[in-house]
Amino acid sequence: MKNKSTRLRFDEEELENKSVARAAKKAERAADKADSAKARLPTKNKLKHEKDKAADRKEQLRFGKKDNSKDADSSQKTSEQANKKAVPDRKKSVGKKEGKQKAGTAGVNEHLRFNDSAVDVVSPVSCISRTASHAVTGTLAGRVHHEIAENEDDNVGVQAAHQSEEFAEGAARTVSNVRYGHKLKAYQKAARLDRKADKANVEALYQQAVADNPEIASNPISRWKQRQEIKKQYYAAKAAQGAASGSKAASGAAKGTEKTAQGAKTLLERLKEFAVRHTHAMIIILVFALLFLMVSGAFSSCSAMVQGGTGSLLGTSFTATDEDITGTNEDYKALEATLKNEIDNIESTHPGYDEYRYQLDEINHNPYELTAYLTVLFEDYTRAEVQETLQELFDRQYTLTLEEKVEVRTRTETRTHTVTDPETGETSEEEYEVEVEYNYYILNVTLRNNGLGTAIAASGLTEDQQERYNILLQTQGNRPYLFEDDIYATPTGPYTDYDIPGEALTDEKFVNMIHEAEKYLGFPYVWGGSSPSTSFDCSGFVCWVINNCGNGWNVGRTTANGLMGSCDIIPASEAQPGDLIFFQGTYDTAGASHVGIYVGGGMMIHCGNPISYASIETSYWQSHFYAYGRIR
Repeated sequence: MKNKSTRLRFDEEELENKSVARAAKKAERAADKADSAKARLPTKNKLKHEKDKAADRKEQLRFGKKDNSKDADSSQKTSEQANKKAVPDRKKSVGKKEGKQKAGTAGVNEHLRFNDSAVDVVSPVSCISRTASHAVTGTLAGRVHHEIAENEDDNVGVQAAHQSEEFAEGAARTVSNVRYGHKLKAYQKAARLDRKADKANVEALYQQAVADNPEIASNPISRWKQRQEIKKQYYAAKAAQGAASGSKAASGAAKGTEKTAQGAKTLLERLKEFAVRHTHAMIIILVFALLFLMVSGAFSSCSAMVQGGTGSLLGTSFTATDEDITGTNEDYKALEATLKNEIDNIESTHPGYDEYRYQLDEINHNPYELTAYLTVLFEDYTRAEVQETLQELFDRQYTLTLEEKVEVRTRTETRTHTVTDPETGETSEEEYEVEVEYNYYILNVTLRNNGLGTAIAASGLTEDQQERYNILLQTQGNRPYLFEDDIYATPTGPYTDYDIPGEALTDEKFVNMIHEAEKYLGFPYVWGGSSPSTSFDCSGFVCWVINNCGNGWNVGRTTANGLMGSCDIIPASEAQPGDLIFFQGTYDTAGASHVGIYVGGGMMIHCGNPISYASIETSYWQSHFYAYGRIR
């Protein structure tokens, strides 16, 4: 990382667009933070090699056999020379905005601004080289200590000095490590802020491109491709400007250019003379050259098309194998089956309650959402490596709560007591009634399916990851066949409307239901959805209509199978508009798995994908028909 952060330049007309102005302001703030961090970085390396220190100590403990003052002067000069070699001349690396811009990056280059007062930053040595250096100096110091130890038995004073020296060396190394750690953190922070500044610049350039050409933001695929192209152009332009900043390189290039120009002039003169003498031969050469250029140009275009097409295809496709994709989805379904089994056995695992009340969302998910998310995180993933991620997603998608409630109720009890006749003294048993209070124990069982999409949104995807996730959902990873039998995962296109026969609209309760239900035509299918703010799944939609249509009903929030408990089951021959129609086996669950509102004429309104009217006489719905129910 060197010189000050790259900054963008927009004119007043461009900044009139609020999105561009907001993005440009954010990019400027990011660049200010990065430059501030760089300004606080150290500019010189004043570390002295421990090898020199060890040599000094060894000579000093040889009882004056060497002039210590001269050695100190020599060591200081050597250290200064080493530092001069280690620290490059900062004046030679000042960036300048010179030369022509690279082809293909003009749209980005015209907004780039490089500061002429930029200063190179010398990064500290890497952890590996530092460790290696410490290992070498440690070895040398160890040898010195060993030689001292061999001769210290004759002098107790020397032994004490030796031990003090070893302690001082350890303390010095600790201080050095701490100072190095602080220095390294400063460089890491500066590098991180510089990357953020670049990202903000790319976003500002994208907003300007959208302002100039709104059609590029028409769909997620177009937005993603445009961002990738702008990012590529931005970094290419930045690299080109960096390459042009070296004054020595520019000077050498100028000399080379002059020399090349002279050679080219001589060559052109010779070619001109040859062409005059060999006119026919030159015509033949030019024809072959033209043919060669045409053929090579065609191949180059094809190559670019293939590369571009391949990149777009990979960016919109699932990259794992079909076996791993479907297998991973089965693993997630196994977690859901375990949850359903836990709920089904609540009354046996939690006995002793007078009543169990259930408020349950449907248990299921969109497999394309799961696959798109795992592709963004892991690319070519396997079943084994994503198990931990599956559990994390599952825990965010489903929330099961058990809450005990105690109600104090009263009941009438019949009791007996003995009555004595005061005249005859005879006794008899008489019955009487009394109101008695008692505790009534209720277990509220609530399952919330927050939706897999909501769980993924809370996982912290970056902007680029979210963009690609949306693209993969839109394209179904270019593998729509993987889950084509899942009616809830595959959109069926625009919703179907239907004109209900007039005779059916004479029932006020049915009219109330239809008025509420038709508000949500076209809403997408969302597992766990139970309100207009989240959209709906099949049972969430029917529960919402029943509870909010104004007929005085309240069935709470329950599953398709749970709704059957609020209905009287009736034969198909008695079905009327406003009755519920239930289906089974539309996904892997026991009992009713899907529910709709029957509107007569062989039609229903239900939450498919999207909410729509649909015929119940198709082969699919006929094969899954379960029962009709009339709301109590």
